[in-house]
Amino acid sequence: MSVMQLNGRRMIKTDESEVTNANVVTILRKALPFHWKNRSEINYLWHYYKGRQPILNRVKLVRPEIANRIVENRADEIVSFKSGYLMGEPLQYVTRGNAEGIADAINQLNEFVFAEEKPAKDKELADWFHICGTSYRMVLPDEEGEEDDSPFEVYTLDPRNTFVVYHNGLGNKPVLGVKYVVDEKGVVTYSCYSKNYYFEIVESKIVKSEPHILGDIPIIEYPLNLARIGAFELVIPLLDAINLTDSNRLDGVEQFIQALLLFHNVDISSDDYAKLREDGAIKFKDIDPNLKAEVAYLTNTMNQGETQTLVDHMYQTVLTICGMPNRNGGSSTSDTGSAVIMRDGWSDAEARAKNSELMFKKSERRFLKLVLNICLTLVGMDLK
Repeated sequence: MSVMQLNGRRMIKTDESEVTNANVVTILRKALPFHWKNRSEINYLWHYYKGRQPILNRVKLVRPEIANRIVENRADEIVSFKSGYLMGEPLQYVTRGNAEGIADAINQLNEFVFAEEKPAKDKELADWFHICGTSYRMVLPDEEGEEDDSPFEVYTLDPRNTFVVYHNGLGNKPVLGVKYVVDEKGVVTYSCYSKNYYFEIVESKIVKSEPHILGDIPIIEYPLNLARIGAFELVIPLLDAINLTDSNRLDGVEQFIQALLLFHNVDISSDDYAKLREDGAIKFKDIDPNLKAEVAYLTNTMNQGETQTLVDHMYQTVLTICGMPNRNGGSSTSDTGSAVIMRDGWSDAEARAKNSELMFKKSERRFLKLVLNICLTLVGMDLK
């Protein structure tokens, strides 16, 4: 796994303000190269998060038989903390102001989303956008004849096979949502949704085109931030450096234990050396009084204290950049709760979570608009 230069994902845009049968293939064809670049980076970040990191490809030229490859997977730690802190409690919908007569409808809406396991799917979204900077959700009405506790279905889509195309104009409104699958024969089927139409495209040909009554694009993007940068993306060089330092430290321990044996002015045959390794001792005498014979290990140990100071510095820098609390604690017994929150970085964690929450709410409003439209059509629930 080679090192990749990462600077966030690209926002895919088009000059077309409306998608029709005449231009949908062109819009898709122009968008795909940008998506493929994003897909490559998302795939890299996904594998990095799972522990497939560049240190595993480490090549050691000096004493290559001692080459430890230690993955200290801080990427997983960062994503787990961020997702848990942001989505630790299930999201619930409430009414704004003192609107009367809609409490039952609000409760029914919350029952619908809980029936769809939306809290777990919110956690999936959070994992994806903390890993790769963006994530995608899809909402569709229940298929005809399907009976469950909710009139709609909610799906978390793989961002490696999904993207949204935005209008290159004021507001950058979404004009096309795309997801695709690859069958066993390698044929790619693109499912494309505009505001009012559904297109199915195979090998640059429209094989299906039909209107839908959802009222909006059912594929919604949930970016983590404006640049679509993942939670650990900015600190990958530091994470790689921590892995390398840990690997070198273990190499140093092994090389100390397996130190090379120096024979100075001692002539020893291969058989004698084999016997030495077996018995653990050797007997010799100075052949020439002017030349001192010596047998000794070549050792050079690392300063573990200084190395640990370096690792601690890099880890603290990672926590600071990512906006995570540290593990230092404090020795003062007179600290107030606010002092601990400020000192240990919990205020930074809260500020980052609020920033992510604002971005999440922006996309969630589009999702909610679609859900309420489906509920109005299928069960007569009239909420705004």
